[in-house]
Amino acid sequence: MSTFDIDQLAIDYASKSPQQILELAFANFDNLWLSFSGADDIVVLDMAWKLNPNVKVFTLDTGRLHAETYRFLEQVRKHYGIELEVLSPDHQQLEAYVREKGLFDFYESGHGECCGVRKIAPLRRKLASVDAWITGQRKDQSPTRADVPVVQLDGGFSTPTHPLVKFNPLANYTSEDVWNYIRMLEIPYNPLHERGFISIGCEPCTRPVLPNQHEREGRWWWEEATKKECGLHGSNLIAKS
Repeated sequence: MSTFDIDQLAIDYASKSPQQILELAFANFDNLWLSFSGADDIVVLDMAWKLNPNVKVFTLDTGRLHAETYRFLEQVRKHYGIELEVLSPDHQQLEAYVREKGLFDFYESGHGECCGVRKIAPLRRKLASVDAWITGQRKDQSPTRADVPVVQLDGGFSTPTHPLVKFNPLANYTSEDVWNYIRMLEIPYNPLHERGFISIGCEPCTRPVLPNQHEREGRWWWEEATKKECGLHGSNLIAKS
């Protein structure tokens, strides 16, 4: 880590291909994990797996995903022959939250607390034990991601004693690039995409979008656009504030 100059590498690799960015990640970190959400992260997973079939992959099971997403996760596990580590919320914390706030509090109070219990707490536990992780973030996904670099010090999950590096190989990809890759290589994808779902999260917080609507308009549609992060990439909001 001491010889890994993140700021300089972010500049040097800003226009590199996703595969070159992944090669950088694999070359410098052994304790490296890929976060797979079950949506267009399939592209970065496919790229990473072709470079390293032993790539370590985890996913978050919030308990509120679509049935199609659960089946897709299993399809991906079998297709690539990978071990998919599934992270779940702490059951006591989740039970206490639901007992106090109910199952749909986020429509009234915002999605932050629910995501905090179902996503952020399990992710924080996982990332505390790794040195670097790979995401499928793209600049064109939302206003909060417009400045995402290809490699960065994770501002949300690093600590003074545990710096965490985050790689975003698809930062410069567009939605069109993603789907060209999926179609050309005929890799699996979530069938919800065929029904107008573009950005796919939990079932109560995701809906299809209309033609020419931005993909993130289907997520937390009752909230203002610049706040549409669940906290997995909370440093995006920190950077914008």
